[in-house]
Amino acid sequence: MVGLGTVINTAAIVAGGVCGALFGRFLSSSAQDTLTKVCGVSTLFIAITGALEQMLRTEDGRVVSGGTMLVIGCLAIGAVIGELLNIENAFERFGQWLKVKSGNAKDQGFVHAFVTASLTVCIGAMAIVGSIQDGILGDYSILATKAVLDLIIIMVMSCSLGKGAVFSAIPVAVFQGSITALAGLVRPLMTETALANLSLVGNILIFCVGINLVWGKKVKVANLLPAIVVAVVAAFLPLN
Repeated sequence: MVGLGTVINTAAIVAGGVCGALFGRFLSSSAQDTLTKVCGVSTLFIAITGALEQMLRTEDGRVVSGGTMLVIGCLAIGAVIGELLNIENAFERFGQWLKVKSGNAKDQGFVHAFVTASLTVCIGAMAIVGSIQDGILGDYSILATKAVLDLIIIMVMSCSLGKGAVFSAIPVAVFQGSITALAGLVRPLMTETALANLSLVGNILIFCVGINLVWGKKVKVANLLPAIVVAVVAAFLPLN
């Protein structure tokens, strides 16, 4: 069944969010803050590992790095586009709307939890590659694996950040569902180089999410999202 992967992934996020929200009620504010920092540190190391996997390679027995200019260029161009579109503000407005409609108007941390969780589970190559594979072959194995990871991530975030994290299921359903529906059109763009670029820049953005979790909101990560599109486009430019 085409689209089953997104259904499984969305259901896993909801399950993780509900479990986390229920368990989080029994944690003190100090414990929740510590758990937020732990989640942030874990996110940082996951992102660092993913980014270095794309930037480092071995040549003649030596470890060499690359991709620095790609990262700088994509983030700079993406930031300009994101600021002009003010994507962060759009995310927050949608979060405010959800907060009211879901009966959580008094929850001060709802929007922060929603935006942070949404960016964490939406950014990454697994979401795109898994959705394309699901749409073309009906193979949801990658998204099923992602669902397990997202369940754990959202459960922890719901404990520490609040109920807003569970609503990250909405952008995941829309984002992955759209890619699955348009898989035939998107697949030719996902060359090996494009996927490598997407993974590298995507992990840098996830690193920024980790920074916000550990030190408070320092980076407008949503305004950097166009950098992912720029990274894919860069794969088709004669840069070498």
